Amino acid sequence: MERKIAKLLKEWKASKSRLPLLLHGARQVGKTYTLLQFGKSDFQNVVYLNFENNTELQKVFAGDISPKQLLPQLQLIAGQSIFEEKTLLVFDEVQTCERALTSLKYFAEQAPTYAVVAAGSLLGVAINREQYSFPVGKVQIEHLYPMDFEEFLWAMDKKEAVAIIKDCFNNRKECPLHAHFMELFRLYISLGGMPQVVNEYLKNKDFNFVISLQKNILDSYISDMAKYANPMETVKIMATYNSIPSQLAKENRKFQYKLIKSGGRASNYEAPLDWLKSSGLIVKVQKCHPPHVPLIAFASPDYFKVYLSDTGLLCSKLGLNNQSLFIQPFDIIGIKGVIAENYVATALKTNGYEPYYWESEGKAEVDFIIQNKQGQIIPIEVKSSENVKAKSLSLFLKRYQPEFGYKVSAKNFGFEGNVYTIPLYAVFCV
Repeated sequence: MERKIAKLLKEWKASKSRLPLLLHGARQVGKTYTLLQFGKSDFQNVVYLNFENNTELQKVFAGDISPKQLLPQLQLIAGQSIFEEKTLLVFDEVQTCERALTSLKYFAEQAPTYAVVAAGSLLGVAINREQYSFPVGKVQIEHLYPMDFEEFLWAMDKKEAVAIIKDCFNNRKECPLHAHFMELFRLYISLGGMPQVVNEYLKNKDFNFVISLQKNILDSYISDMAKYANPMETVKIMATYNSIPSQLAKENRKFQYKLIKSGGRASNYEAPLDWLKSSGLIVKVQKCHPPHVPLIAFASPDYFKVYLSDTGLLCSKLGLNNQSLFIQPFDIIGIKGVIAENYVATALKTNGYEPYYWESEGKAEVDFIIQNKQGQIIPIEVKSSENVKAKSLSLFLKRYQPEFGYKVSAKNFGFEGNVYTIPLYAVFCV
């Protein structure tokens, strides 16, 4: 599976000011596979060390963690030599070993010529709880998300499709293969972006395997909750996570604590939400009003929406039959908007944006607003079908006068005034 982050990894290797690299993201998004592929293609050898299932490693890092002391011992454990510049040293599930995380600081200071990468599924949880001595300023931190639609097209061996979509997006012209790309997009929505799920479908073309794998991934998330949180916290985290489909199924998608449990309050469930966000399982989108630069300064922490990090897992939690969804995903009453909106939230996050939403006195609401690198505010309205009337977007454009806005829908590319209509499958271009 080819991933966009591969380019960043190559740039990291070539950098003269290279620091140890820390890669985190939800379980099953492909962190380990990506790093091992990188090591195989760009280094002479790879030394892989998993801290979750190797107690001997934990003992090694309990002592002196200077590279001078560590490297000979790691070579013995791995049964391989570790060379400067030529070996990729991979610390996997590094969040389970406090000292391994701390050791990255000493690799940065004392052994910068060694290529060290670390990965962790619950790394964000570990860092935010401050249980670990984090090497601030001594590591390069990157996040890996589930595969987006562009990466999915690569996996389907359809790179020419990516080129066509980007050309239509950049030149604001209709796409001649719109119907075909919508079919591919429907398949992507039903599968989601977990590499193992996509790979399984490509091998067997059997949705029964897909459904089983998605449930296994969800079960592994529950196992993580139980492993890295105490029993009381685990119950609250699970209840919060399980409430998300019903939160999104409401016409008003704003998160409500009372939907987790009758009488539920922020004081009881803010920490579980933070846990889910830190572990990469959800995307939290806050309300922003007024929508001025910088958006983060005008965000309202008490009003927000929560989306799952993968649309395939959302479909699984909604109990949808993936094959039916693949055939007609946006004609299912009650959930078509949920799926489309969740997809756009994750696509924007994957592209490096921090999405917000805008609301005006309960009378108008724009699904997402983002701030690009040039400091422009861009409103984005999402429509799951071809009905693209967007009164809220029109009101936003009139009131705040941004240069342009996007309407995302099942319609082909189009441009009218300062509103750019783009199909759902082209959000990766934003």
